[in-house]
Amino acid sequence: MKTPPKIYSIELCGLDGYLVQIEADKRRNLPAFVIVGLPDPAVKEARERVHSAIKNSGFPFPRGKTIVNLAPADLKKAGPRYDLPIAIGIIALFDVIPTEELENTIIIGELALDGSVRPINGILSTVEFAKKKGFKKIIVPAKNAGEAALISDIAIIPVRTLKEAIQHLSGELCPIPPTRSIVADRCQIEVDMANIKGQAQAKRALEIAAAGGHNLLFNGAPGAGKTLMAKALPGILPTMTEEEMLEVTKIYSICGLLPGSQPLITKRPFRSIHQTASAVSIVGGGNMPMPGEISLAHRGVLFMDEIAEFPKVVLEVLRQPMENQIITISRARGSLTYPAQFILIAAMNPCPCGYLNSEKTDKICTCSAYQIQNYQKRLSGPLLDRIDIHLNISPVKHDELTNDTKAESSEVIQKRIQKAADIQKR
Repeated sequence: MKTPPKIYSIELCGLDGYLVQIEADKRRNLPAFVIVGLPDPAVKEARERVHSAIKNSGFPFPRGKTIVNLAPADLKKAGPRYDLPIAIGIIALFDVIPTEELENTIIIGELALDGSVRPINGILSTVEFAKKKGFKKIIVPAKNAGEAALISDIAIIPVRTLKEAIQHLSGELCPIPPTRSIVADRCQIEVDMANIKGQAQAKRALEIAAAGGHNLLFNGAPGAGKTLMAKALPGILPTMTEEEMLEVTKIYSICGLLPGSQPLITKRPFRSIHQTASAVSIVGGGNMPMPGEISLAHRGVLFMDEIAEFPKVVLEVLRQPMENQIITISRARGSLTYPAQFILIAAMNPCPCGYLNSEKTDKICTCSAYQIQNYQKRLSGPLLDRIDIHLNISPVKHDELTNDTKAESSEVIQKRIQKAADIQKR
C-alpha cells in the first residue's frame, strides 16, 4: 500500500510556532472530502476553497473519498493558512511532486476559489520558526514575500497561484528570491521638540525618560501641553536595532497591522489608549488570544491620557507587565506570552474639573476637598511606584509663547539620547 505524502506547515500560538504535518489519502468510496485533526471552522471551510481551487487550476481531484489529517491531533488548527498545503497534499496523490521536495519545505497560504494565493498574518514568526526547525525552503504567498525575506538563511519561494506552487515543487519553475532589506532610518518626526514653546522642565523629564526607559506621569491643568509632550517622545528615542525592529514587526504581523508598502516596522510605536478601552483590548486576549495595546507599544510608547478616568480594573492589570515587561494570557488550553517592554506616559488633571491651583483668574477650581482627595486616590500606590518620574506642569506663560528663541530640535536631543543608550549597552 502506498504511503500518503506528507506536507509540512506551521501553526502559530502567539509568537511561538508548532509544526503541523498534513497527510492526504484517497479511498474508493462514495465522494466525500473530510478534514480531521481538531480544525476550527475556518479550516473546515477549506474543503470548499481547496476543491474549487484545484479544479480551477486544471488539476484532477480524487473521485472517491478524500481524507486530510492534520497532526498532531491535540493541537487546534486555526485560520485559512492550511488551504495551500492541503491542496498540494491532495495533488501530490497523483505523483506529480517529488517526495524529497516536500520533506524540506514548509508550505503556507490561503487559497481563493480561482486558485490564487492570498496573504496571511504572522508570516515573519512562521518563517523564523521554519528556519529554527531546520527546513531549507518555505512557500509563501507572493504578497508576503517582502516580510518573509526579513529572515535570512532560508529559501523563500513566493507564489501567486496554486499552479505556480506545483510548478516550483516539480522543478518546472526556478524561484526568484525576494530582496532582503533592513534599513534603520530616521523616520519623519510627528512632533518636534523645537516647536514646543516653554516647558523646559517637562522637556528635560522626557529626555531622562527616553534615555533610561523610565515611565512618566504628567499632572497638570487642561491646555498645559501634556498630550503634545507625549507625542514628542517617540522622536527622541534611540534608533531601533535590527532585533527590535523584527520583534515589533512580528507583533504587528500577527495582528494584521503591517502597512502593505512597508513589511518592516522601523519607527518606534506610539499607542494612545482611550478611557473606554477594555482590559482585554489593553493587555490582549479573546477567544483566539491576540496581542493588546501594551504589546503593540513594545519598544515604543504607551500613552494614557486622563489616566485617572480609566476603570480601576484596567489600571491594575498594567502592574504585572510594567514590572516584568511581558504579559502572560492564560486560557483553558494553555497560556501565551507576549512582550510588553514600553515606556508609559500618563497624563492626568489635578482634580475632576482640572483647575486646582490654576494661575488663571477665569479658571477657578469648583471641586470639594473630598472630590479632590478621591480623584487623586484613583491611582493605587503599587501603580504609582512603577512610574519613575512624576511631574507637575503648568500652562505656558505668555512671555514664553512670544519668545522667538529657537529651542533644541528633536534631532539634536535624540543624538544625546543615542549616545546614552550606546553607553548603557557596553
